[in-house]
Amino acid sequence: MSTSILIEPIYNNYCARIIDIILPIQQIEFGVPITLEGQPDLLDIETNYHKDGGGFWGALNNEELVGTIALMNVGHNAGVIRKMFVKKAYRGKELNIAQHLLESLIDYCRQNNITDIYLGTVDILKAACRFYERNAFVKIDMEELPSYFPRMKADNTFYHLNLNVPSL
Repeated sequence: MSTSILIEPIYNNYCARIIDIILPIQQIEFGVPITLEGQPDLLDIETNYHKDGGGFWGALNNEELVGTIALMNVGHNAGVIRKMFVKKAYRGKELNIAQHLLESLIDYCRQNNITDIYLGTVDILKAACRFYERNAFVKIDMEELPSYFPRMKADNTFYHLNLNVPSL
C-alpha cells in the first residue's frame, strides 16, 4: 500500500465520503447505537463547523479520505473536538494519522485564540481514551464541563486540554 498522507480542510463536497468512514466505524466496528439521523451535522460540514470559526479536516491518501477530525468553535475561546475517526487499515503508529489530525486541529486552535479544547467520547473506545491522555488531555467529570459544551447523548467520558498550560 503506497501511502502519501495529506491533512487538509474539507468541506461539503466531502459529506458522502465522511459519512462512508464514520458510520461503519461507529455502528459496525464499535457497536455504538448512533445513526445518520442522529448526526445531521455530517450533512452540512460548512454550516456546522467552518461557519462559526471551527473546522473540519481530512486525512487523504492520494484521493482517498482515510481519516477525519472536526472542531466546533463554541465561543469563550473554547472548541470541541468531534468526528475523530481513522479507517482501520490506516491506524497505528506507522502512519500516525490520528496524531497528525490532532496536531492540525491544535495548530488551528493556537492560530485562532482557542485556548480550551473539550471532547466527549465513549468509555468503550479505550484506544481513543489512551490517545487523548497521551496528548495531555485531562479526564474530567461531566459536571466540570462548561455550560456551553454541546453534549452528544452517547458520550460518557470527557476530556479537556488547556493550551495555555505548558506541557511537561
